[in-house]
Amino acid sequence: MKKFAMAAVAAAAMTAGVAQAYTVGTFTDGVVVPNVIHNGAADTTAVGLINQSGATVSVFWTFFDQNSNHVTDGCFPMTDKDFQPFVWSNQSGVGLEGKRGYLVFAVGAATVALPACSAVSAAAGLLGGAQLAGNAFQVDTVNKDLAFVPVIDGPLTLVGGTNLSTMGPLSLTAVGGAAPVVAGVGPTFSMRYYVDAAAGGNDTRIVVWSTGDQRGTHTVNMYNDAQARKSVNFNLSFAELDWFDPETIAGRPADFTDGFIEWNAGIVPADAPVPLAALGAIAGGSVFSYSLISAPAFGAVQTVLGAHR
Repeated sequence: MKKFAMAAVAAAAMTAGVAQAYTVGTFTDGVVVPNVIHNGAADTTAVGLINQSGATVSVFWTFFDQNSNHVTDGCFPMTDKDFQPFVWSNQSGVGLEGKRGYLVFAVGAATVALPACSAVSAAAGLLGGAQLAGNAFQVDTVNKDLAFVPVIDGPLTLVGGTNLSTMGPLSLTAVGGAAPVVAGVGPTFSMRYYVDAAAGGNDTRIVVWSTGDQRGTHTVNMYNDAQARKSVNFNLSFAELDWFDPETIAGRPADFTDGFIEWNAGIVPADAPVPLAALGAIAGGSVFSYSLISAPAFGAVQTVLGAHR
């Protein structure tokens, strides 16, 4: 979302140590569900939220498209110890069937004197010390499948003065549970693939989500399960959420059916959008990746986190 100047990136590089690991399953002031879609009630993302804040809180949610444009939002109260189901096909409203995007859930800075989901709470930003956690699945009742969707823990870093009810493309600058990006440094991801070039066979989709602009042609090393390497390219065509098929990568050797793609997210693509290329593209923010692997031998879709270092 927010693009960072190179001076800020350089300062971050001077103070950065080893890139932090992903964090999921903890309690913070908000969470991100990085890959959300529905095609009706039979195929939808379902989220579960737990509030351990010790008080009633206002949970503001926003659905962004793949380029981080605000699409729709809402709010609901959660009492302490409350569990709140959130089924996207029920909450999205009309016209969003088949539209991929991501969800941000943020706890508003309400006080006991304020009614839940008030305008004052939204304008006051995040609640310090809030304790919200989430989990998510892609529910496919037709195929009797339940694919795990990783939920990225906060804390959320927002631009000062952000109103939680009107979040836009520049509002969210980083997420604590994702990997921090430093220009020219990393992190470097190992993104799994498992394919066979057969219809209805072994298929993979790789999800890449970030808080910056990741568009461009990324040159990477692709490895198979015998340590053989081939340099190839993959294209990220959406700014903040992409979902691509490694089987279609041009130049992939036919016997590269099981392995991983090594991608340094800190390298700015040569064809990154101008003027974003001068600002380091996604550098300075957060990035998160995982693979969804479907194979007849599995009998279900498997979620594999993109390891990073």
